Amino acid sequence: MRNFYRYPKRDVVKNYFPLPNEIFMLDLSAGEIAVYAYLLYREDRKTFRCYPSYKTIGNAVGMSRNTVKKYVDGLIEKRLIEAEPTQVTTVHGRRNGNLCYTVRPIEEAVQANYDRQMAQLEKENRRQSAIRKLDEYDRKHGKKAV
Repeated sequence: MRNFYRYPKRDVVKNYFPLPNEIFMLDLSAGEIAVYAYLLYREDRKTFRCYPSYKTIGNAVGMSRNTVKKYVDGLIEKRLIEAEPTQVTTVHGRRNGNLCYTVRPIEEAVQANYDRQMAQLEKENRRQSAIRKLDEYDRKHGKKAV
């Protein structure tokens, strides 16, 4: 009897890259997840850096250069990545290179998300408190405060 394998055997280390479960808790858009996943795919596992251009990322995930830039800016704001400009020295002089992306630890992004949510809750709490005080003033004085 012959062994039947429905799926071919794959080397996990070579054919896959890790995508943290926490990214689904960070209110990321589908485009941000796609760009983040591509950067994780391209990163050097020792330095956590990669150097793809907006055009390269866009070709890989099916987006325009401007759309990729928008999503990269969102990932930076959410503290999932850092991006710093690089320069290339050629025979004819220097020119701008691609951005150097550093993928940050996911725990930092989760904590930043919690901090943002907490700040938003505190702001809403202050607003509700002000509304209650205005309503109390209105009832007490029989006229509108504002």
